[in-house]
Amino acid sequence: MADTPTPTPREAFDTLMDGNRRFVGGSPEHPNQDAARRTEVVLAQNPFAVLFGCSDSRLAAEIIFDRGLGDLFVVRTAGHVAGAEVLGSIEYGVSVLEAPLVVVLGHEGCGAVAAARSSVEDGTPVSGYVRDVTERVTPSVLAARAAGRTEDADFIAEHVRHTVDLLLERSRVLADAVEAGRVAVVGLSYRLADGTARLVTARGLDEAPDGAVR
Repeated sequence: MADTPTPTPREAFDTLMDGNRRFVGGSPEHPNQDAARRTEVVLAQNPFAVLFGCSDSRLAAEIIFDRGLGDLFVVRTAGHVAGAEVLGSIEYGVSVLEAPLVVVLGHEGCGAVAAARSSVEDGTPVSGYVRDVTERVTPSVLAARAAGRTEDADFIAEHVRHTVDLLLERSRVLADAVEAGRVAVVGLSYRLADGTARLVTARGLDEAPDGAVR
Protein backbone atom coordinates (compact mmCIF):
# COMPACT_ATOMS: atom_id res chain seq x y z
CA MET A 1 0.00 0.00 0.00
CA ALA A 2 2.84 2.37 0.86
CA ASP A 3 4.21 2.14 -2.67
CA THR A 4 0.89 2.99 -4.32
CA PRO A 5 1.19 6.40 -6.00
CA THR A 6 -1.34 8.97 -4.89
CA PRO A 7 -3.67 9.91 -7.76
CA THR A 8 -4.39 13.50 -8.66
CA PRO A 9 -7.77 14.92 -7.65
CA ARG A 10 -8.94 14.58 -11.26
CA GLU A 11 -7.76 10.97 -11.51
CA ALA A 12 -9.50 10.12 -8.24
CA PHE A 13 -12.73 11.76 -9.42
CA ASP A 14 -12.63 9.94 -12.76
CA THR A 15 -12.03 6.62 -11.00
CA LEU A 16 -15.03 7.23 -8.77
CA MET A 17 -17.33 8.19 -11.63
CA ASP A 18 -16.16 5.29 -13.79
CA GLY A 19 -17.30 2.99 -11.00
CA ASN A 20 -20.68 4.66 -10.86
CA ARG A 21 -21.10 4.23 -14.60
CA ARG A 22 -20.37 0.52 -14.25
CA PHE A 23 -22.94 0.26 -11.46
CA VAL A 24 -25.58 2.09 -13.47
CA GLY A 25 -24.89 -0.04 -16.52
CA GLY A 26 -25.23 -3.26 -14.59
CA SER A 27 -21.64 -4.34 -15.17
CA PRO A 28 -19.81 -3.84 -11.85
CA GLU A 29 -16.30 -5.24 -11.55
CA HIS A 30 -16.27 -5.46 -7.72
CA PRO A 31 -12.61 -4.43 -7.50
CA ASN A 32 -10.56 -4.92 -4.34
CA GLN A 33 -13.10 -7.23 -2.70
CA ASP A 34 -11.14 -10.48 -2.62
CA ALA A 35 -8.98 -12.20 -0.01
CA ALA A 36 -5.78 -10.80 -1.51
CA ARG A 37 -7.04 -7.24 -1.04
CA ARG A 38 -8.16 -8.04 2.49
CA THR A 39 -4.61 -9.12 3.30
CA GLU A 40 -3.10 -6.14 1.51
CA VAL A 41 -4.90 -3.56 3.63
CA VAL A 42 -4.30 -5.15 7.03
CA LEU A 43 -1.40 -2.88 7.95
CA ALA A 44 -2.36 0.33 6.16
CA GLN A 45 -5.07 2.04 4.16
CA ASN A 46 -4.64 4.33 1.22
CA PRO A 47 -8.11 5.50 0.15
CA PHE A 48 -8.29 7.65 -2.96
CA ALA A 49 -11.35 9.56 -1.73
CA VAL A 50 -13.09 10.72 1.43
CA LEU A 51 -16.81 10.28 0.92
CA PHE A 52 -19.13 12.27 3.18
CA GLY A 53 -22.68 11.20 2.52
CA CYS A 54 -26.12 10.76 3.95
CA SER A 55 -26.74 7.76 6.21
CA ASP A 56 -29.64 6.61 4.01
CA SER A 57 -29.53 2.81 3.65
CA ARG A 58 -29.94 3.13 -0.13
CA LEU A 59 -26.67 5.03 -0.44
CA ALA A 60 -23.96 2.40 0.17
CA ALA A 61 -20.86 4.09 -1.25
CA GLU A 62 -18.76 1.06 -2.16
CA ILE A 63 -21.72 -0.42 -4.05
CA ILE A 64 -22.88 2.59 -6.06
CA PHE A 65 -19.30 3.51 -7.00
CA ASP A 66 -18.19 -0.11 -7.53
CA ARG A 67 -15.23 0.01 -5.19
CA GLY A 68 -13.77 -2.27 -2.52
CA LEU A 69 -11.73 -2.52 0.65
CA GLY A 70 -9.45 0.43 1.35
CA ASP A 71 -10.71 2.54 -1.56
CA LEU A 72 -13.01 4.98 0.22
CA PHE A 73 -12.84 6.64 3.64
CA VAL A 74 -16.55 6.97 4.37
CA VAL A 75 -18.23 9.37 6.79
CA ARG A 76 -22.04 9.35 7.00
CA THR A 77 -24.67 11.31 8.91
CA ALA A 78 -28.38 11.84 8.33
CA GLY A 79 -28.74 14.61 5.76
CA HIS A 80 -24.91 14.83 5.55
CA VAL A 81 -24.94 17.41 8.35
CA ALA A 82 -21.46 18.31 9.55
CA GLY A 83 -20.37 18.74 13.16
CA ALA A 84 -16.94 18.68 14.74
CA GLU A 85 -16.65 14.89 14.52
CA VAL A 86 -17.35 14.98 10.79
CA LEU A 87 -14.85 17.76 10.18
CA GLY A 88 -12.22 15.91 12.16
CA SER A 89 -12.85 12.71 10.23
CA ILE A 90 -12.58 14.49 6.88
CA GLU A 91 -9.40 16.28 7.95
CA TYR A 92 -7.96 12.92 9.01
CA GLY A 93 -8.72 11.48 5.59
CA VAL A 94 -7.03 14.41 3.87
CA SER A 95 -4.08 15.20 6.13
CA VAL A 96 -3.17 11.76 7.50
CA LEU A 97 -4.40 9.34 4.81
CA GLU A 98 -3.61 11.87 2.05
CA ALA A 99 -6.77 11.27 0.04
CA PRO A 100 -6.82 13.72 -2.90
CA LEU A 101 -10.61 13.93 -3.20
CA VAL A 102 -13.46 14.80 -0.83
CA VAL A 103 -16.98 14.01 -1.99
CA VAL A 104 -20.23 15.31 -0.50
CA LEU A 105 -22.97 12.92 -1.57
CA GLY A 106 -26.62 13.96 -1.36
CA HIS A 107 -29.57 12.14 -2.84
CA GLU A 108 -33.12 12.56 -4.02
CA GLY A 109 -35.83 11.73 -1.50
CA CYS A 110 -33.63 12.76 1.44
CA GLY A 111 -35.73 12.52 4.61
CA ALA A 112 -33.70 15.15 6.44
CA VAL A 113 -34.26 17.72 3.70
CA ALA A 114 -37.96 16.82 3.51
CA ALA A 115 -38.33 17.22 7.27
CA ALA A 116 -36.57 20.58 7.20
CA ARG A 117 -38.84 21.75 4.37
CA SER A 118 -41.95 20.66 6.26
CA SER A 119 -40.76 22.45 9.38
CA VAL A 120 -40.12 25.67 7.46
CA GLU A 121 -43.17 25.58 5.18
CA ASP A 122 -45.82 24.01 7.39
CA GLY A 123 -44.47 24.41 10.88
CA THR A 124 -44.35 20.64 11.30
CA PRO A 125 -42.68 19.98 14.67
CA VAL A 126 -39.58 17.82 14.96
CA SER A 127 -38.62 16.32 18.30
CA GLY A 128 -35.55 14.82 19.93
CA TYR A 129 -32.14 14.94 18.33
CA VAL A 130 -33.73 14.73 14.89
CA ARG A 131 -34.52 18.39 15.41
CA ASP A 132 -30.79 19.12 15.54
CA VAL A 133 -30.39 17.46 12.15
CA THR A 134 -33.23 19.40 10.54
CA GLU A 135 -32.01 22.69 11.99
CA ARG A 136 -28.65 22.16 10.28
CA VAL A 137 -30.42 21.54 6.98
CA THR A 138 -32.72 24.55 7.35
CA PRO A 139 -30.24 27.15 5.94
CA SER A 140 -30.14 25.17 2.69
CA VAL A 141 -33.94 25.07 2.56
CA LEU A 142 -34.19 28.80 3.17
CA ALA A 143 -31.61 29.55 0.47
CA ALA A 144 -33.45 27.40 -2.09
CA ARG A 145 -36.78 29.04 -1.25
CA ALA A 146 -35.23 32.51 -1.51
CA ALA A 147 -34.02 31.60 -5.00
CA GLY A 148 -37.55 30.59 -5.98
CA ARG A 149 -36.81 26.87 -6.11
CA THR A 150 -39.72 24.45 -5.82
CA GLU A 151 -38.47 21.05 -6.97
CA ASP A 152 -37.05 18.43 -4.64
CA ALA A 153 -33.92 18.11 -6.80
CA ASP A 154 -33.25 21.84 -6.41
CA PHE A 155 -33.42 21.63 -2.62
CA ILE A 156 -31.11 18.61 -2.62
CA ALA A 157 -28.59 20.37 -4.88
CA GLU A 158 -28.68 23.49 -2.70
CA HIS A 159 -27.99 21.44 0.40
CA VAL A 160 -25.07 19.71 -1.33
CA ARG A 161 -23.62 23.10 -2.34
CA HIS A 162 -24.16 24.47 1.15
CA THR A 163 -22.35 21.49 2.68
CA VAL A 164 -19.35 21.85 0.36
CA ASP A 165 -19.11 25.55 1.21
CA LEU A 166 -19.47 24.80 4.92
CA LEU A 167 -16.63 22.27 4.91
CA LEU A 168 -14.28 24.71 3.22
CA GLU A 169 -15.31 27.61 5.46
CA ARG A 170 -14.92 25.69 8.70
CA SER A 171 -11.86 23.55 7.93
CA ARG A 172 -8.64 25.46 7.35
CA VAL A 173 -6.87 22.13 6.74
CA LEU A 174 -9.22 21.31 3.89
CA ALA A 175 -9.28 24.83 2.44
CA ASP A 176 -5.47 25.00 2.41
CA ALA A 177 -5.22 21.60 0.70
CA VAL A 178 -7.62 22.74 -2.03
CA GLU A 179 -5.78 26.03 -2.48
CA ALA A 180 -2.48 24.15 -2.81
CA GLY A 181 -3.98 21.92 -5.50
CA ARG A 182 -3.55 18.71 -3.49
CA VAL A 183 -7.26 18.09 -2.95
CA ALA A 184 -10.54 18.72 -4.71
CA VAL A 185 -13.94 18.91 -3.04
CA VAL A 186 -16.95 17.94 -5.13
CA GLY A 187 -20.67 17.70 -4.45
CA LEU A 188 -22.72 14.94 -6.07
CA SER A 189 -26.44 14.21 -6.10
CA TYR A 190 -27.54 10.59 -6.37
CA ARG A 191 -30.72 9.51 -8.14
CA LEU A 192 -32.31 6.52 -6.46
CA ALA A 193 -34.27 5.39 -9.52
CA ASP A 194 -31.41 5.00 -11.99
CA GLY A 195 -28.35 4.97 -9.71
CA THR A 196 -26.57 7.91 -11.31
CA ALA A 197 -24.38 10.28 -9.30
CA ARG A 198 -24.39 13.72 -10.90
CA LEU A 199 -21.98 16.59 -10.30
CA VAL A 200 -23.52 19.57 -8.51
CA THR A 201 -20.47 21.62 -7.60
CA ALA A 202 -16.68 21.32 -7.61
CA ARG A 203 -13.86 23.17 -5.92
CA GLY A 204 -10.27 22.56 -6.95
CA LEU A 205 -11.12 20.10 -9.73
CA ASP A 206 -9.32 20.76 -13.00
CA GLU A 207 -10.93 20.32 -16.38
CA ALA A 208 -11.35 16.95 -18.01
CA PRO A 209 -9.51 16.36 -21.30
CA ASP A 210 -12.59 17.45 -23.24
CA GLY A 211 -12.63 20.79 -21.38
CA ALA A 212 -15.57 20.01 -19.10
CA VAL A 213 -15.54 20.03 -15.33
CA ARG A 214 -17.72 16.99 -14.79
